[in-house]
Amino acid sequence: MTDATERGLAWARERLIHAPADHPPMPPARIGVIIANLGTPDGTDYWSMRRYLDEFLSDRRVIDYSPWLWQPLLQLIILTKRPFSSGRNYRKIWNQERDESPLRTITRAQAQKLGARMAARFGDRVLVDFCFRYGNPSTDSVIRRMQAEGCERLVFFPLYPQYSGPTTATANDQAFRSLMKLKWQPAIRTVPAYHDHPAYIEAVARSIEAALAAEAQRPDALVISYHGMPKRYLMQGDPYHCQCQKTTRLLRTRLGLPEEAVITAFQSRFGTEEWLRPYTVEEVARLARTGRRRIAVVAPGFSSDCVETLEEIRGEIAESFLEAGGETFTYVPCLNDADDHIAMMEEIVLAELRGWV
Repeated sequence: MTDATERGLAWARERLIHAPADHPPMPPARIGVIIANLGTPDGTDYWSMRRYLDEFLSDRRVIDYSPWLWQPLLQLIILTKRPFSSGRNYRKIWNQERDESPLRTITRAQAQKLGARMAARFGDRVLVDFCFRYGNPSTDSVIRRMQAEGCERLVFFPLYPQYSGPTTATANDQAFRSLMKLKWQPAIRTVPAYHDHPAYIEAVARSIEAALAAEAQRPDALVISYHGMPKRYLMQGDPYHCQCQKTTRLLRTRLGLPEEAVITAFQSRFGTEEWLRPYTVEEVARLARTGRRRIAVVAPGFSSDCVETLEEIRGEIAESFLEAGGETFTYVPCLNDADDHIAMMEEIVLAELRGWV
Protein backbone atom coordinates (compact mmCIF):
# COMPACT_ATOMS: atom_id res chain seq x y z
CA MET A 1 0.00 0.00 0.00
CA THR A 2 1.38 3.43 -0.94
CA ASP A 3 1.87 6.28 1.54
CA ALA A 4 -0.83 8.27 -0.29
CA THR A 5 -3.33 5.42 0.10
CA GLU A 6 -2.53 5.06 3.80
CA ARG A 7 -3.06 8.78 4.33
CA GLY A 8 -6.38 8.60 2.51
CA LEU A 9 -7.59 5.69 4.64
CA ALA A 10 -6.47 7.44 7.81
CA TRP A 11 -8.44 10.54 6.78
CA ALA A 12 -11.55 8.44 6.17
CA ARG A 13 -11.22 6.73 9.56
CA GLU A 14 -10.76 10.12 11.24
CA ARG A 15 -14.03 11.39 9.73
CA LEU A 16 -15.92 8.38 11.09
CA ILE A 17 -14.40 8.60 14.56
CA HIS A 18 -15.32 12.27 15.07
CA ALA A 19 -18.85 12.10 13.65
CA PRO A 20 -21.54 12.68 16.34
CA ALA A 21 -23.54 9.67 17.45
CA ASP A 22 -26.74 10.84 15.74
CA HIS A 23 -25.02 11.67 12.42
CA PRO A 24 -26.31 9.73 9.37
CA PRO A 25 -23.94 6.87 8.52
CA MET A 26 -21.24 7.86 6.01
CA PRO A 27 -19.10 5.52 3.92
CA PRO A 28 -15.35 6.15 3.69
CA ALA A 29 -14.42 8.90 1.22
CA ARG A 30 -13.61 7.44 -2.19
CA ILE A 31 -12.98 8.49 -5.77
CA GLY A 32 -15.07 7.13 -8.63
CA VAL A 33 -14.00 6.54 -12.21
CA ILE A 34 -16.85 6.15 -14.71
CA ILE A 35 -16.22 5.04 -18.27
CA ALA A 36 -19.09 6.13 -20.50
CA ASN A 37 -20.18 4.86 -23.90
CA LEU A 38 -23.09 5.53 -26.25
CA GLY A 39 -25.49 2.83 -25.11
CA THR A 40 -27.50 -0.16 -26.17
CA PRO A 41 -31.10 -1.39 -26.19
CA ASP A 42 -32.08 -3.85 -23.46
CA GLY A 43 -33.41 -6.27 -26.06
CA THR A 44 -34.02 -6.68 -29.78
CA ASP A 45 -37.83 -6.64 -29.59
CA TYR A 46 -39.85 -3.73 -30.97
CA TRP A 47 -40.52 -1.92 -27.69
CA SER A 48 -36.96 -2.22 -26.37
CA MET A 49 -35.64 -0.87 -29.65
CA ARG A 50 -38.24 1.90 -29.71
CA ARG A 51 -37.39 3.09 -26.18
CA TYR A 52 -33.69 3.15 -27.03
CA LEU A 53 -34.10 4.89 -30.39
CA ASP A 54 -36.54 7.41 -28.93
CA GLU A 55 -34.04 8.43 -26.27
CA PHE A 56 -31.18 8.53 -28.77
CA LEU A 57 -32.94 10.36 -31.59
CA SER A 58 -34.64 12.83 -29.22
CA ASP A 59 -31.25 14.10 -28.03
CA ARG A 60 -30.81 17.64 -29.37
CA ARG A 61 -27.05 17.08 -29.54
CA VAL A 62 -27.67 14.26 -32.02
CA ILE A 63 -30.58 15.69 -34.01
CA ASP A 64 -30.69 19.45 -33.69
CA TYR A 65 -33.76 20.15 -35.82
CA SER A 66 -36.61 22.06 -34.21
CA PRO A 67 -38.63 19.66 -32.00
CA TRP A 68 -41.81 21.08 -33.51
CA LEU A 69 -40.71 19.65 -36.86
CA TRP A 70 -38.64 16.66 -35.74
CA GLN A 71 -40.76 15.06 -33.02
CA PRO A 72 -43.90 14.43 -35.13
CA LEU A 73 -41.71 12.87 -37.82
CA LEU A 74 -39.84 10.81 -35.23
CA GLN A 75 -42.84 9.60 -33.25
CA LEU A 76 -45.30 9.02 -36.09
CA ILE A 77 -43.07 7.70 -38.86
CA ILE A 78 -39.49 6.82 -37.90
CA LEU A 79 -40.29 5.03 -34.63
CA THR A 80 -43.04 2.99 -36.21
CA LYS A 81 -40.61 1.42 -38.71
CA ARG A 82 -37.00 1.75 -37.60
CA PRO A 83 -37.25 -0.45 -34.46
CA PHE A 84 -37.98 -3.44 -36.73
CA SER A 85 -34.94 -2.95 -38.99
CA SER A 86 -32.65 -1.99 -36.09
CA GLY A 87 -33.85 -5.02 -34.14
CA ARG A 88 -32.94 -7.30 -37.06
CA ASN A 89 -29.45 -5.80 -37.19
CA TYR A 90 -28.94 -6.25 -33.45
CA ARG A 91 -30.13 -9.84 -33.57
CA LYS A 92 -27.31 -10.64 -36.00
CA ILE A 93 -24.70 -9.70 -33.41
CA TRP A 94 -26.54 -10.25 -30.08
CA ASN A 95 -24.66 -11.99 -27.27
CA GLN A 96 -27.12 -14.83 -26.79
CA GLU A 97 -25.32 -16.29 -23.79
CA ARG A 98 -25.67 -13.08 -21.75
CA ASP A 99 -28.77 -11.83 -23.60
CA GLU A 100 -27.21 -8.44 -24.24
CA SER A 101 -25.45 -6.50 -26.96
CA PRO A 102 -21.69 -6.89 -27.48
CA LEU A 103 -21.25 -3.25 -26.49
CA ARG A 104 -22.54 -3.93 -22.98
CA THR A 105 -20.46 -7.12 -22.67
CA ILE A 106 -17.28 -5.36 -23.77
CA THR A 107 -17.79 -2.16 -21.77
CA ARG A 108 -18.40 -4.20 -18.62
CA ALA A 109 -15.16 -6.11 -19.26
CA GLN A 110 -13.29 -2.83 -19.78
CA ALA A 111 -14.58 -1.48 -16.46
CA GLN A 112 -13.69 -4.69 -14.63
CA LYS A 113 -10.15 -4.78 -16.00
CA LEU A 114 -9.56 -1.07 -15.35
CA GLY A 115 -11.03 -1.53 -11.88
CA ALA A 116 -8.57 -4.33 -11.15
CA ARG A 117 -5.67 -2.07 -12.13
CA MET A 118 -6.98 0.74 -9.92
CA ALA A 119 -7.48 -1.66 -7.00
CA ALA A 120 -3.91 -2.87 -7.34
CA ARG A 121 -2.72 0.72 -6.95
CA PHE A 122 -5.21 2.27 -4.53
CA GLY A 123 -7.10 -0.55 -2.83
CA ASP A 124 -10.80 0.23 -2.41
CA ARG A 125 -10.30 4.00 -2.39
CA VAL A 126 -10.83 4.26 -6.19
CA LEU A 127 -13.91 2.57 -7.63
CA VAL A 128 -14.53 1.98 -11.35
CA ASP A 129 -17.89 1.51 -13.06
CA PHE A 130 -19.44 2.08 -16.48
CA CYS A 131 -22.53 3.83 -17.80
CA PHE A 132 -24.30 4.59 -21.06
CA ARG A 133 -25.70 7.84 -22.39
CA TYR A 134 -28.76 5.95 -23.67
CA GLY A 135 -30.15 2.79 -22.11
CA ASN A 136 -28.92 0.93 -19.04
CA PRO A 137 -27.00 1.33 -16.84
CA SER A 138 -27.87 4.99 -17.11
CA THR A 139 -25.47 7.79 -16.27
CA ASP A 140 -27.73 8.99 -13.48
CA SER A 141 -28.03 5.58 -11.81
CA VAL A 142 -24.27 5.01 -11.80
CA ILE A 143 -23.42 8.46 -10.44
CA ARG A 144 -25.99 8.01 -7.66
CA ARG A 145 -24.66 4.55 -6.82
CA MET A 146 -21.08 5.79 -6.67
CA GLN A 147 -22.06 8.69 -4.46
CA ALA A 148 -23.84 6.25 -2.12
CA GLU A 149 -20.59 4.27 -1.94
CA GLY A 150 -18.72 7.34 -0.74
CA CYS A 151 -17.36 8.78 -4.01
CA GLU A 152 -16.89 12.47 -3.31
CA ARG A 153 -14.85 12.96 -6.49
CA LEU A 154 -15.51 11.56 -9.95
CA VAL A 155 -13.47 11.13 -13.10
CA PHE A 156 -15.95 10.91 -15.96
CA PHE A 157 -14.37 9.26 -19.01
CA PRO A 158 -16.33 9.35 -22.30
CA LEU A 159 -14.80 6.61 -24.47
CA TYR A 160 -14.70 8.72 -27.63
CA PRO A 161 -11.15 9.37 -28.86
CA GLN A 162 -12.30 12.16 -31.17
CA TYR A 163 -14.47 14.87 -29.59
CA SER A 164 -17.83 15.73 -31.08
CA GLY A 165 -21.00 17.34 -29.82
CA PRO A 166 -23.19 14.25 -30.45
CA THR A 167 -20.83 11.97 -28.50
CA THR A 168 -18.47 13.49 -25.91
CA ALA A 169 -20.53 16.60 -25.24
CA THR A 170 -23.85 14.83 -24.76
CA ALA A 171 -22.21 12.27 -22.44
CA ASN A 172 -20.87 15.12 -20.31
CA ASP A 173 -24.24 16.92 -20.48
CA GLN A 174 -25.94 13.87 -18.99
CA ALA A 175 -23.41 13.64 -16.16
CA PHE A 176 -23.96 17.31 -15.33
CA ARG A 177 -27.75 16.83 -15.40
CA SER A 178 -27.36 14.08 -12.83
CA LEU A 179 -25.23 16.30 -10.59
CA MET A 180 -27.93 19.00 -10.75
CA LYS A 181 -30.30 16.65 -8.89
CA LEU A 182 -27.96 15.86 -5.99
CA LYS A 183 -27.95 17.58 -2.61
CA TRP A 184 -24.23 16.88 -2.25
CA GLN A 185 -22.46 17.01 -5.59
CA PRO A 186 -19.22 15.11 -6.04
CA ALA A 187 -16.39 17.12 -7.57
CA ILE A 188 -16.00 16.03 -11.18
CA ARG A 189 -13.33 15.96 -13.86
CA THR A 190 -14.20 15.08 -17.44
CA VAL A 191 -11.60 13.38 -19.62
CA PRO A 192 -10.90 15.29 -22.84
CA ALA A 193 -10.53 13.78 -26.30
CA TYR A 194 -7.50 11.54 -26.72
CA HIS A 195 -7.33 11.29 -30.52
CA ASP A 196 -3.59 11.98 -30.55
CA HIS A 197 -2.57 10.34 -27.27
CA PRO A 198 0.59 8.28 -27.91
CA ALA A 199 -0.76 5.22 -26.07
CA TYR A 200 -3.97 5.32 -28.11
CA ILE A 201 -2.15 5.61 -31.43
CA GLU A 202 0.20 2.79 -30.44
CA ALA A 203 -2.64 0.50 -29.36
CA VAL A 204 -4.58 1.02 -32.61
CA ALA A 205 -1.42 0.59 -34.72
CA ARG A 206 -0.61 -2.69 -32.99
CA SER A 207 -4.13 -3.96 -33.54
CA ILE A 208 -3.82 -3.21 -37.25
CA GLU A 209 -0.43 -4.91 -37.45
CA ALA A 210 -1.76 -8.00 -35.67
CA ALA A 211 -4.77 -8.28 -38.00
CA LEU A 212 -2.70 -7.83 -41.15
CA ALA A 213 -0.05 -10.30 -40.00
CA ALA A 214 -2.69 -13.02 -40.16
CA GLU A 215 -3.42 -12.31 -43.84
CA ALA A 216 -1.67 -14.14 -46.68
CA GLN A 217 -1.18 -10.87 -48.60
CA ARG A 218 -0.90 -7.27 -47.55
CA PRO A 219 -3.94 -5.12 -48.44
CA ASP A 220 -3.79 -2.63 -51.27
CA ALA A 221 -5.35 0.00 -49.02
CA LEU A 222 -6.17 0.64 -45.38
CA VAL A 223 -9.53 2.35 -44.90
CA ILE A 224 -9.89 4.19 -41.60
CA SER A 225 -13.63 4.52 -41.07
CA TYR A 226 -15.08 6.96 -38.54
CA HIS A 227 -18.70 7.51 -37.59
CA GLY A 228 -20.20 10.20 -39.77
CA MET A 229 -21.81 13.49 -38.83
CA PRO A 230 -23.55 16.27 -40.78
CA LYS A 231 -21.07 18.47 -42.62
CA ARG A 232 -22.66 21.62 -41.20
CA TYR A 233 -21.52 20.58 -37.70
CA LEU A 234 -17.95 21.01 -38.94
CA MET A 235 -18.81 24.41 -40.39
CA GLN A 236 -20.33 25.39 -37.02
CA GLY A 237 -17.05 24.68 -35.20
CA ASP A 238 -17.19 21.04 -34.12
CA PRO A 239 -13.56 19.74 -34.11
CA TYR A 240 -14.47 16.12 -34.87
CA HIS A 241 -13.45 16.08 -38.53
CA CYS A 242 -10.08 17.67 -37.79
CA GLN A 243 -9.35 15.25 -34.96
CA CYS A 244 -10.24 12.27 -37.18
CA GLN A 245 -7.82 13.51 -39.82
CA LYS A 246 -5.08 13.89 -37.22
CA THR A 247 -5.65 10.36 -35.91
CA THR A 248 -5.33 9.05 -39.47
CA ARG A 249 -2.12 10.98 -40.06
CA LEU A 250 -0.55 9.74 -36.84
CA LEU A 251 -1.54 6.14 -37.58
CA ARG A 252 -0.17 6.36 -41.12
CA THR A 253 3.12 7.72 -39.80
CA ARG A 254 3.35 5.08 -37.07
CA LEU A 255 2.62 2.26 -39.56
CA GLY A 256 5.04 3.66 -42.13
CA LEU A 257 2.48 3.64 -44.94
CA PRO A 258 2.42 5.99 -47.94
CA GLU A 259 -0.29 8.60 -48.03
CA GLU A 260 -2.11 7.01 -50.99
CA ALA A 261 -2.42 3.68 -49.14
CA VAL A 262 -4.50 5.11 -46.27
CA ILE A 263 -8.01 6.48 -46.79
CA THR A 264 -10.17 8.33 -44.28
CA ALA A 265 -13.90 7.76 -44.70
CA PHE A 266 -17.13 8.16 -42.72
CA GLN A 267 -19.95 5.69 -42.13
CA SER A 268 -23.44 5.44 -40.60
CA ARG A 269 -25.07 8.31 -42.46
CA PHE A 270 -28.62 9.17 -41.37
CA GLY A 271 -31.17 11.43 -43.09
CA THR A 272 -30.95 13.36 -46.34
CA GLU A 273 -28.53 16.23 -45.69
CA GLU A 274 -24.86 16.08 -46.65
CA TRP A 275 -22.54 14.41 -44.16
CA LEU A 276 -18.77 14.27 -43.92
CA ARG A 277 -17.28 12.67 -47.03
CA PRO A 278 -16.24 10.32 -48.44
CA TYR A 279 -18.89 7.84 -47.32
CA THR A 280 -17.27 4.53 -46.42
CA VAL A 281 -19.83 2.37 -48.19
CA GLU A 282 -19.24 4.27 -51.45
CA GLU A 283 -15.49 4.65 -51.01
CA VAL A 284 -14.80 0.92 -50.67
CA ALA A 285 -16.74 0.28 -53.89
CA ARG A 286 -14.70 2.96 -55.65
CA LEU A 287 -11.49 1.33 -54.44
CA ALA A 288 -12.59 -2.03 -55.83
CA ARG A 289 -13.53 -0.54 -59.19
CA THR A 290 -10.14 1.19 -59.48
CA GLY A 291 -8.15 -1.99 -58.89
CA ARG A 292 -7.73 -2.18 -55.11
CA ARG A 293 -8.75 -5.83 -54.73
CA ARG A 294 -7.62 -6.27 -51.12
CA ILE A 295 -8.48 -3.79 -48.38
CA ALA A 296 -8.50 -3.64 -44.61
CA VAL A 297 -10.96 -1.52 -42.64
CA VAL A 298 -10.41 -0.26 -39.09
CA ALA A 299 -12.73 1.94 -37.02
CA PRO A 300 -10.56 3.64 -34.37
CA GLY A 301 -13.32 6.03 -33.31
CA PHE A 302 -15.19 3.14 -31.67
CA SER A 303 -13.73 1.94 -28.37
CA SER A 304 -15.82 -1.24 -28.50
CA ASP A 305 -17.22 -3.38 -31.26
CA CYS A 306 -20.91 -2.67 -31.72
CA VAL A 307 -23.67 -2.75 -34.33
CA GLU A 308 -21.86 -0.15 -36.46
CA THR A 309 -18.77 -2.32 -36.70
CA LEU A 310 -19.98 -5.90 -36.37
CA GLU A 311 -23.03 -5.49 -38.60
CA GLU A 312 -22.48 -2.38 -40.72
CA ILE A 313 -18.77 -2.73 -41.57
CA ARG A 314 -18.67 -6.51 -41.75
CA GLY A 315 -22.04 -6.59 -43.51
CA GLU A 316 -23.13 -3.65 -45.68
CA ILE A 317 -19.68 -2.13 -46.24
CA ALA A 318 -17.99 -5.48 -46.94
CA GLU A 319 -20.77 -6.37 -49.39
CA SER A 320 -20.34 -3.05 -51.19
CA PHE A 321 -16.65 -3.78 -51.69
CA LEU A 322 -17.08 -7.38 -52.83
CA GLU A 323 -19.97 -6.62 -55.16
CA ALA A 324 -17.86 -3.94 -56.87
CA GLY A 325 -15.15 -6.50 -57.67
CA GLY A 326 -13.10 -6.61 -54.47
CA GLU A 327 -11.60 -9.91 -53.43
CA THR A 328 -10.32 -9.76 -49.85
CA PHE A 329 -11.97 -7.69 -47.12
CA THR A 330 -10.26 -7.63 -43.71
CA TYR A 331 -11.95 -6.08 -40.70
CA VAL A 332 -9.65 -4.97 -37.87
CA PRO A 333 -11.53 -5.34 -34.56
CA CYS A 334 -11.88 -2.45 -32.14
CA LEU A 335 -9.53 -2.26 -29.18
CA ASN A 336 -12.28 -3.62 -26.89
CA ASP A 337 -10.79 -5.00 -23.65
CA ALA A 338 -7.31 -5.73 -25.05
CA ASP A 339 -4.55 -5.27 -22.51
CA ASP A 340 -2.90 -2.33 -24.28
CA HIS A 341 -6.28 -0.57 -24.49
CA ILE A 342 -6.85 -1.00 -20.75
CA ALA A 343 -3.28 0.19 -20.12
CA MET A 344 -4.05 3.28 -22.19
CA MET A 345 -7.19 3.95 -20.14
CA GLU A 346 -5.18 3.55 -16.94
CA GLU A 347 -2.56 6.03 -18.14
CA ILE A 348 -5.22 8.61 -18.98
CA VAL A 349 -7.10 8.10 -15.71
CA LEU A 350 -3.93 8.40 -13.64
CA ALA A 351 -3.20 11.74 -15.28
CA GLU A 352 -6.70 12.95 -14.33
CA LEU A 353 -6.30 11.70 -10.75
CA ARG A 354 -3.26 13.87 -10.07
CA GLY A 355 -3.80 15.93 -6.97
CA TRP A 356 -6.61 13.63 -5.84
CA VAL A 357 -4.56 10.55 -4.97
